[in-house]
Amino acid sequence: MAHTDHQTMRRVLRREIAGTIGLLTDEHDFRTMRRYRSFTFDDHATYLRQVEAVLEARAAQGTHTTLALFDPEDYADYCAQAGLDPEAPASRTRFTAELAATGPTIPYDGRPLATLLPDLVDEAVRQATWEYATTLLSRLGPCPTCGEDIGKAAFTRASDLLVRILDTAPPGNRHLVCSVSGPPDTLISVLHGDQDGHGDTRLDEAEALEFTSVLALGLATRSPGGLVLRTSAPGRSDGVYGWRLRAGNLEPLTASEVFDAYCTDAVSGELISPESGVDYRRPPDLGDESPAPGHRH
Repeated sequence: MAHTDHQTMRRVLRREIAGTIGLLTDEHDFRTMRRYRSFTFDDHATYLRQVEAVLEARAAQGTHTTLALFDPEDYADYCAQAGLDPEAPASRTRFTAELAATGPTIPYDGRPLATLLPDLVDEAVRQATWEYATTLLSRLGPCPTCGEDIGKAAFTRASDLLVRILDTAPPGNRHLVCSVSGPPDTLISVLHGDQDGHGDTRLDEAEALEFTSVLALGLATRSPGGLVLRTSAPGRSDGVYGWRLRAGNLEPLTASEVFDAYCTDAVSGELISPESGVDYRRPPDLGDESPAPGHRH
């Protein structure tokens, strides 16, 4: 009887143990992992089917699983620094545990793996963009005139601008895109904000942090770029408007400039047919920034 009770308790505890699976999302990473003899899969599609079967089985048992992006190059570096044998499955387990704590992850929610993979990659890009923007902001240092931390001041200013952009936007769901040109790279951040029944805008905290950091970087470094907002609500045409990032300021775009930006292919420069049911307009006035800074860093 005591033995049975112990088994029952252990089964209960197993259901309460959360797990993480490090996922090889593309063929290139999969081929890189095949250099290890202990990694026994030969085909990426078969590997993904087996992963999905494991996820479904764990979900059927009531076990929570998190998906992490497994990067073979990062894994090799991790093993070299920690003095681990990269051939040992236990080393992959330890690396995956590190990913669960510090890397990009998403929860398995029962959706097909083909649907979840893009979300995991997007999460990895979002985190990398935020880390890159934050690093660049931290390197700006203090203002030589007033001594204020330039990066922190820019982040505070970007946060205030984002709040005023959302407060002045028409009712409905919001989709914002901010781009800041390099060098060396162009950073692009996307922020979604859906309104609830009380008119409050719900933002994903991680998305908002990344978006604000990218906007702050454009303001602080006076890099060229832009910010576009699209609103949508039932029974109304979608509204699109935006601003140009120039010399550390947001300058409103005219309706025709917004139309041209939306109806021109960014790669080829060729014209694209305008969407039906979309209203291109000039943005609302954001008001004066306050308190007014004595100078712009």
